[in-house]
Amino acid sequence: MSATPLKDFWSAARAAGAAGELVKLTLSKPRHGAEELPRNRYARLVEIKKRMQLQITHRYADREEVKNHNINEGLALLENALGPDYSNADLFTTTDQLSLILSRKGNARLQTQSLHPRSRTILPVTPEATATPGSVITAPTLSKEHNRIKHRDIPANRPYLRDLGIANNKGEILREGKRKYKQINKFVEIIAGLLREHPLPAGAHIVDMGSGSGYLTFALYDHLVNNLDLEVKITGVELRGPLVDKCRKIAVKNGFKNLFFAQGYIDNFRPPSIDMLIALHACDTATDDALYKGLVAKSEIMVVAPCCQKQVRKDMQVPDELKPLLDNGILLERQAAMLTDGLRALLLEKEGYKTKLFEFIPLEHT
Repeated sequence: MSATPLKDFWSAARAAGAAGELVKLTLSKPRHGAEELPRNRYARLVEIKKRMQLQITHRYADREEVKNHNINEGLALLENALGPDYSNADLFTTTDQLSLILSRKGNARLQTQSLHPRSRTILPVTPEATATPGSVITAPTLSKEHNRIKHRDIPANRPYLRDLGIANNKGEILREGKRKYKQINKFVEIIAGLLREHPLPAGAHIVDMGSGSGYLTFALYDHLVNNLDLEVKITGVELRGPLVDKCRKIAVKNGFKNLFFAQGYIDNFRPPSIDMLIALHACDTATDDALYKGLVAKSEIMVVAPCCQKQVRKDMQVPDELKPLLDNGILLERQAAMLTDGLRALLLEKEGYKTKLFEFIPLEHT
């Protein structure tokens, strides 16, 4: 292995741990498929009985196990696991993000990005008044609320985010890309939660109906394959040819070998199998076209974010006694959307699906 990047990474981790500036350290992308190996390991500083320790969460496909260690001992355990067991390591301190990637041949590549360079002051950790002995208290926070570092499953420095126009060449999210970036991370969080409850088989085919510009499609592939080390194939289906061509080029450029994009209408797309169906913001009855495809293919999971439900609205006639309440068009549109999505949920339940309706992301972001 290349020694210098490894040495620099773990030196930074130990320095951050000693100074109380280690926010998060994760190991991901297991190098072998042993069932006893966690999908990833997530470490953070915690204060237990007035003593700072390194808490390591071992995340398996079906459970999580948490263990507390002396800071140096915990870091040594993680260091020994990187290489033999894991290929990627990410370190977040109060000022920097370091990402270490090991190739199959053992070559190490280190990427460093500064975070909030002006905010280096740390407040002391103060246990809450209601904390009991042995309680886990989250450790160091930045001195200013808006400068707290948030965990992101999809870091801002992913190259495809730059290619998609969400981030700049420095790995910083552009102002016009912030809403999309928020959607991306919420989306992969939801999908990861679904897959913990209902794991897909190896080699599963995921189809994104109406993939558009592809930013959610790319993020999902990146998270499932590179963060969770799942063996999946993803196909984005999109009618607009220029968007399909652009996404194909970005997929090749980023080495996403099992990410594909097909041009055409949803109802004309006939893959041999669909293990998970995704349809985000498919307009009006295009959502129903996607659901129908999923039902016919007996898809294990379907994730749908409906958009502009207009079909039912055309046939709605407001009774005289309700006209004072629904005389405003926007209220009637919302009633139509509720009715449409309610019918969709009932239909899916009739077909044997466990259905849940929830807000994917606040309306101001989409």
